[in-house]
Amino acid sequence: MLNILKFNFSHLKGDFFGGLTAGIVALPLALAFGEQTELGAIAGLYGAIAIGVLAALFGGTPTQISGPTAPMTVVSAVVIADAITYAGNLETAFPIIIATFFLAGFMESLLGVFRLGKYVKYIPYPVVSGFMSGIGVIIVITQVFPFFGVSAPEGGPTGTLRAIHEIPEIVNIYSVGAALITIGLIYLIPRFTKKVPSTLVALILVSLAAFFILPSGSVLRLNSGGPIPTGLPELHFGFIAVFTDINHVVVIFEYAVTLAFLGAIDSLLTSIVADNITKTKHDSDQELIGQGIGNMGAAVLGGLPGAGATMRTVINANSGGKTKISGMIAGLFLLVVLLGIGSLVGQIPNAVLAGILITVGIGIIDYKGLRHIGAVPRSDAFVMIAVLLLTVFVDLLVAVGAGMVLSALLFMKKISDVVEHKTKSAPLKDFAREVPWRDEGNIIDEVGDRVYIKHLDGPLFFGFASRFQDMVKALPKIKTVVIRMDRVPYVDQSGLYAMEEAVQELQEQGILIVFTGLHGQPLDMFRKINLIPGLVSEDYLFETFEDCINWLKPFIQEEGLQRLAAEQANGNGRKKTGKKPKNLPQDLREI
Repeated sequence: MLNILKFNFSHLKGDFFGGLTAGIVALPLALAFGEQTELGAIAGLYGAIAIGVLAALFGGTPTQISGPTAPMTVVSAVVIADAITYAGNLETAFPIIIATFFLAGFMESLLGVFRLGKYVKYIPYPVVSGFMSGIGVIIVITQVFPFFGVSAPEGGPTGTLRAIHEIPEIVNIYSVGAALITIGLIYLIPRFTKKVPSTLVALILVSLAAFFILPSGSVLRLNSGGPIPTGLPELHFGFIAVFTDINHVVVIFEYAVTLAFLGAIDSLLTSIVADNITKTKHDSDQELIGQGIGNMGAAVLGGLPGAGATMRTVINANSGGKTKISGMIAGLFLLVVLLGIGSLVGQIPNAVLAGILITVGIGIIDYKGLRHIGAVPRSDAFVMIAVLLLTVFVDLLVAVGAGMVLSALLFMKKISDVVEHKTKSAPLKDFAREVPWRDEGNIIDEVGDRVYIKHLDGPLFFGFASRFQDMVKALPKIKTVVIRMDRVPYVDQSGLYAMEEAVQELQEQGILIVFTGLHGQPLDMFRKINLIPGLVSEDYLFETFEDCINWLKPFIQEEGLQRLAAEQANGNGRKKTGKKPKNLPQDLREI
């Protein structure tokens, strides 16, 4: 912890300008994200201040700029709306909302404490792509009504689409003009200069024009529902009582988990982007701890939760930011804004923020993934589209959960198909080129059908276990099965039991079972469940296929395979033959 609190002042100038620039960019976004929820624009600013300072101070990515982000805001808006429905009104629901945000931050920190940050890389791209595109679509849809000058209807994107027919009757031409000009400036200004944030320029210019040019009351403004708070935010600790009621805890737990994991994913993906720009290596677990602390701090201030923000982080790094000081400066700048011009923020038209959010939503959609939807495997395309639709029309947690399950099932199906395709089941004569004594007369032609080779290639796991059993049952009438395991790196419990059942079934048919290349984890597992030496003596394990075939040769010639099979089934092993292969692994020679 002491190392985390150390500061590097050798890049102070770059950190100052990087943090200041990122803070300027964060200002309109924080207000816009806050306005998207029932807590109002000020909640977005509170969240940006707390997370910006605390996540930078305690995090593990030096150039990371944190604050409310589009995905976190969309989930937060759902949390707030459902809490209000559950409690009856915002005042009663407020402690529940804050408790949810605080618990989410606590869980996120625990992910770092238990060093789970590295597992984020196992989330499939189609799930992330579909989720992010779905978030973008939600933002655009929910800003349609504010774009036309009225508050968005309840029910999220579904409620907006159901009420879309009402738009012609409620269009406010002034709001539409303000939103269109905002969007136009955001996209046009970067074509002339990138030295100033186009979002901030659009916010200031259009807000000033609306204030001095448009008739009073012609557009909805942030202060239309009441004055915007100014000064230092109030600290909220009353939410602690929520945790004493098990019913409340059950309600908030699911959302807290969603926010925690979403915040972790959002932040660590941004950390990877920061690494690519700065050529450094972030600490995933420390970053999660810092983000969790930041979100707990935001909850105490009554602000929205957030995560690492990609655009703001890139701007910080490109503007000279190199250490955690830059992120703290970004947060402190927003605090100065709150204390200095908080009253002026209330004059910003809602339509301007709608225009900003529409550009954010459009920018978040994964066009690369959508563009390649016809080129990627169908299973990946299916998962991406399913997650996108579930995100927009069902539930964000359901979307991610369903996406992960679908991806896992489809991946296992593909792997089992690959393993099955590579697995060979053929008589010995088909492996003649690997037989050392293949040139000795016509032995292989005469007995090649009596010995069957089953060459497994890939993990023997539950996705392939049933197919393996079917393949074993499909073997013809033979006397010996040589199971080659040299290309099997892993066996799970289902695979173990499938192999055990297959061995028992073959032995009941009087068939001799011999293993080659069995080593590592599969060998350990076979011993632990007593498949070896319980069903198959260690005398029937061979290091190489050549060793096995050389040993089998005399028994094939003298028709001794049936006797060996009987001995194996009775647990007698090969010791009665008096012949022991010379090329066994050291651990088997000692038995």
